[in-house]
Amino acid sequence: MKSPGKRASSVAVIDIGSNSVRLVVYQSMTRSLITIFNEKALCGLGREVQTTGLLAPDAVKKALTSLRRFRALCKVMKVGRVHAIATAACRDASNGPDFIARAERICGVHIEILSGSREARLSALGVISGVHKPDGVVGDLGGGSLELTDVRGSRVGKGVTLPLGSLALQDLSHKSLKRAERIVKTELSAAPQLRAARGRSFYAVGGTWRALARIHIIQSGYPLRVMHDYSIPATDALDFARRLRRLASANMLANIEVVADARRPLLAYAALVLENIIRAAKPKMIVFSTFGVREGLLYEKLPASERSRDGFICAARDLNELLSRSARHAQELIEWTDRLVRVIKLRENEEDRRLRHAACLLSDIGWRVHPDYRGEQTLNLITHGNFGAISHQGRAFVALSVFYRYAGLSEQNEPPIAIQELVSSPMLERARVLGAAFRVAHLISAARPGVLPATHFRTSGRKLMLVFEHRLVDLVADRVGSRFKQLARLVGRSGSIVRR
Repeated sequence: MKSPGKRASSVAVIDIGSNSVRLVVYQSMTRSLITIFNEKALCGLGREVQTTGLLAPDAVKKALTSLRRFRALCKVMKVGRVHAIATAACRDASNGPDFIARAERICGVHIEILSGSREARLSALGVISGVHKPDGVVGDLGGGSLELTDVRGSRVGKGVTLPLGSLALQDLSHKSLKRAERIVKTELSAAPQLRAARGRSFYAVGGTWRALARIHIIQSGYPLRVMHDYSIPATDALDFARRLRRLASANMLANIEVVADARRPLLAYAALVLENIIRAAKPKMIVFSTFGVREGLLYEKLPASERSRDGFICAARDLNELLSRSARHAQELIEWTDRLVRVIKLRENEEDRRLRHAACLLSDIGWRVHPDYRGEQTLNLITHGNFGAISHQGRAFVALSVFYRYAGLSEQNEPPIAIQELVSSPMLERARVLGAAFRVAHLISAARPGVLPATHFRTSGRKLMLVFEHRLVDLVADRVGSRFKQLARLVGRSGSIVRR
C-alpha cells in the first residue's frame, strides 16, 4: 500500500475486529493524532465463533469486500504507512488463519493477530494516550472479548481477556439475557483486575459502550455530544444499564435511532457487562474513551520523548500553528500570563496552569471568523474539538476563556448557560480573568510577537500596573487603559498604565 515516489507522512490502521472492520487514517505519527478519514463496516466476524468455532462465511465475504475498498482508499489517499491488526474472532476461529492469509493478500501488508494480553496492553496504551493522567481500570469491550487492564499514569498493569464481547456473549447464551448474566458473573469473579478499580475510574472502551454513552448523553440533555472523556458517576451508570436491560426485555431497543441497526441487538449485552462490572468493582466514575487499541498501537511506536508529551497541549500547539496569526505570539502570551499570575498571586494548581497555557495557545484561532461570531465559533470549535487528554470540564474552561477574549465580558454577550454549568464557579471566574487578560494582550500587541516581552506588571498596595518600555509607549491608548482597568477590577485591584 505504499505510494510511489515520495512517501507520504500519513499513517493508517486497519482494525479487523469481531464485530466491525475499520480503516482509520491519521494525518501523521504524532503525539496528538489528527484523524483525516474513518470508516467502518459492521461485518460480525465473531457472530458464531463461540458455538461453531468458525468465522461465518457471509461475514468473511463482507469483511474481504470492505478490505478491498480500504486498500483502494489508502492508494487514493497516498497513505505513507499502513498497520493492520486483528482481534478475538480471528485468533479464536479455526478458519481464522485462512481468512487472515486472504486478507493479507488483499491489503498487501502483514496483519498482526493480537493475543489477548497484547490487545489488553494496546487498549490501555490508547487510554493513556487519550486521557490525561488516567487512574483506574481499562475495560475494552469488543465483539469477541473483554480486556481488563489496570492503568496508573503511564504505567500499564497485567491485562486479562475474557470471552464477554457482545457478539460472543450473544452466541454463548443463545440470545438469552438470563444465561448471559450467569456467564458474565462467572467470568468476572475470576478477574483480579476488577478489585483494583474500587473507588477509582473505569475506562469504557469499545463501539458498543460508546453507543451506550451516546444514548445517555441524549437522554440526559447533556450539552456536549463529545463521547471521549464523557464521565458519569458509577451509581448513575448502574441505573442507566438496568434501564436499558428493561427496555431490551420489553423489545424496545429497536427504536433507538442514534445507534446503528447492526449494533442495537448488542446493547443489552454491553449494558449487562457494564452493570456487573460496576457491582463487582465498585468504581467511582465511568469514563468513556474513544481512544483504544488503534491509538495505543501508534502511541507504542512513538519515541519515549514523544510519548511523554502532553496530548492536549500538543493539539493546542498544532491548532495554534495552523490557525493563529503568529504562533510565536502565543508562546509569549503564556509567559506574559505566567508573570501576571505571579504578580497578582493567583492560586493555581498544576491542572489550572495547564489549562491556562492551552487557552493561550488557542486565543487567536478565531481571527478569520466574522467579528460578530468569533466568540461563538471558537467556543464551539474548542468544546467539540476532536482531541484527547482533556476532560469536558477542561474543554469548557478553555473555550470560555477564549470566548471572553472575543466577545468581551458584558452581560449582553454571555456564553450559553449549559457550557457555563460544566465548570465550577471559581473556574468560571478564572475564565473571565483570563479572557480579560487576553483582551489586553491582543489589543496592545495586535497578536504580533516581540511586544508582550516589553511590558511588565507591578503592584503597589491594591494597585496593579502595566508598565510599557519606552520603545512601546506609542501603543498606549485610552482603550488599552480601560481594558486593563477591567482586568484589574476582576482581580480585586485598581489598574493603571505606566510609561517607563
